[in-house]
Amino acid sequence: MTKPNATPPQLSLAQLGWNNFFQQQVPIQSDSIPARVNRQDLGRYHLMSDQGPMVGILQGKARLESSKADLPTVGDWVLVKAQEHGEEMIIQSMLERATKFSRKQAGEKFYEQVVAANIDTVFIVTGLDDNFNVQRIERYLFLCNTSGALPVIILNKADVCKDTERFLDEVREVAASTPVHIISALTEDGMQSLQAYISEGTTVAVLGSSGVGKSTIINTLLGYDHFKTGAVRDTDSRGRHTTTHRELCPIPGGGMIIDTPGMRELQIWSDEQYLATTFEDVEELAALCKFGDCRHQTEPGCEILSAIKKGTLSEDRWGSYGNYIKELAFLAEQQNINAKLLKKASNKKFARVIRNKLDKRDD
Repeated sequence: MTKPNATPPQLSLAQLGWNNFFQQQVPIQSDSIPARVNRQDLGRYHLMSDQGPMVGILQGKARLESSKADLPTVGDWVLVKAQEHGEEMIIQSMLERATKFSRKQAGEKFYEQVVAANIDTVFIVTGLDDNFNVQRIERYLFLCNTSGALPVIILNKADVCKDTERFLDEVREVAASTPVHIISALTEDGMQSLQAYISEGTTVAVLGSSGVGKSTIINTLLGYDHFKTGAVRDTDSRGRHTTTHRELCPIPGGGMIIDTPGMRELQIWSDEQYLATTFEDVEELAALCKFGDCRHQTEPGCEILSAIKKGTLSEDRWGSYGNYIKELAFLAEQQNINAKLLKKASNKKFARVIRNKLDKRDD
């Protein structure tokens, strides 16, 4: 595949994903132009609108006084207005998000990073090679369940796998009701099954670690080579970061798709209320325990211990559940510390200084 020579046709707001949820947020008699962020550079936002491509900039005050999570990102809808002088548009406001996929900012900072916004479906991609990791899939699932978008697990590279059923059995333990598709983006086998999640006005985000074939999948759906692809190492099936930025692209025939760089760190940004969705099997067993305050250690009538003994619940799955509870408790504690620091700020200027120290602008 190669890039098409023809310029893509002008897209309407509906084709870009606009709907009543966003329309209701636009002030009556507003002369602002709705536009969607499709790529972000330093200080500049590349936008798509029904009037064609644009470049938007944030005013200094909005950039300084907003936390990173509140700044526009790929997939966001913004209202823009032309400047009296200059070609760039001024971003006047960002509309409330319908959904968002977030993680904890990489490193030691305890702040939210929004990876993609206003997405309908998340393709969680993993390779059926040495890159396969069921705990990583489970982690992506947990974050997807907090996003508001539909998660779909994509097991790629079926062309190099001799026993797909073995991998499928491992995934089913953590997938619950999440759809799972086995494909080969290289040979295009099974790619047709992904079309069911793509239609006019919908947005799909593709997530996964480096080397799992995200860019190849997207290029196949686009019908041309838009994103670079790279080989993986024979030793561990890991790949280089051929995608270096997030980008929203229109799919021929309808729909939008977001490619993302492989994530070295996938730290959660959520709370315990979403555990029930990701660990529905564990929560259902715990609810059947004889005692309501069962700690699932030595208590009689414990359904968790019984299921582990019978082999219907693996020790790995139970251990993973416990680790998430600890991780979420630690995250909540750190969030509370940050909130107290900001609350102690005596004025807006000092609050901004504190926020900027806690929430650096780098990814």
